[in-house]
Amino acid sequence: MKIDILTLFPNMFQGFLQESIIHRAIEKKIVEINTINFRDFSELSNHQVDDTPYGGGGGMVLRCEPLVKAIEKTRTENTRVILMCPQGKPYSQKKAFALRNEKHLILVCGHYEGFDERIREFVDEEISIGNYVLTGGEIPAMVVTDSVVRLLDGVIKENSYIMESYQDNLLDYPTYTKPSDFRGLKVPEVLLSGDHAKIDAWRNKMREVKTKEKRSDLLRGNKNA
Repeated sequence: MKIDILTLFPNMFQGFLQESIIHRAIEKKIVEINTINFRDFSELSNHQVDDTPYGGGGGMVLRCEPLVKAIEKTRTENTRVILMCPQGKPYSQKKAFALRNEKHLILVCGHYEGFDERIREFVDEEISIGNYVLTGGEIPAMVVTDSVVRLLDGVIKENSYIMESYQDNLLDYPTYTKPSDFRGLKVPEVLLSGDHAKIDAWRNKMREVKTKEKRSDLLRGNKNA
């Protein structure tokens, strides 16, 4: 997979791309990730990428030309262009699984007061990571990149994510490690039993219990719950 991130602040991604699972996936050549400063596509003498909005109002708005030219220069036949935007559809684990099948993603990071509305004509979809507003699309782009890359074959073991939270609209089951008794808080006996059938049944049950306690809204979309 190839991921190109269009941003005004490529330095924000340095640590993100040089640590942990993302870095290992890049080193293993499972994914190629590039940051592209779309300021380089501005034709103005000072490389300006924003301007005041028509009709008045506060803040500055990103201009069409540099972003659209960056998209067109980067796009190929197998590209999906995603605008990181508070008005986009809510992001989910289901969407992450869908995106891992793409060959090339372009993630467009906004900034300032927003985009010239016409930019939307040059993207395939818009994604929001939550009902709040950030200073730019860089953090949302990291969220999407991280959630997708970890699902690619060879990045982590499949059994590490197959029963994670939000699979089948259920949260993850509780996990424990040594010691078995910490200040009177004990590991459930079933996990110490060695009976894997009982352990699996307990874990499945606890996924439902935790979801009902913490995120009952998820169960409304689960036909098996």
